[in-house]
Amino acid sequence: MAEKRIRVLVAKPGLDGHDRGAKVVARALRDAGFEVIYTGLRQTPEQIVEAALQEDVNVVALSLLSGAHNTLFPKIVDMLHEKGMNDVLVIGGGVIPDADIPGLEKAGIAAVFTPGTPTSDVVDFIKKNVK
Repeated sequence: MAEKRIRVLVAKPGLDGHDRGAKVVARALRDAGFEVIYTGLRQTPEQIVEAALQEDVNVVALSLLSGAHNTLFPKIVDMLHEKGMNDVLVIGGGVIPDADIPGLEKAGIAAVFTPGTPTSDVVDFIKKNVK
């Protein structure tokens, strides 16, 4: 029986209008054999969670540059849990100060990848942590 491919939703929450990094990560994930769904720019937490539910994803990869990560990332985690999606791995990336990372991890973000992180690190983390 063929192994089920890991499904990853790459999402850009909030008003952030820059998606080059998210597209680079999405391409790297696709090249690594993952099935990737990219939601596009300026998605609300509700839109992201609904897409994750509809697409039956294993991973939600959030990318944010606007500084609203401390609000939006935990809100998305909470909303996923409200929908019963407790087994979805949620990761974050973007311009996120090191001082904010422990709080995000405490809020349920499994890992935070900042600029300059090799895309292979993201691929490896997902492979090791998807249930």
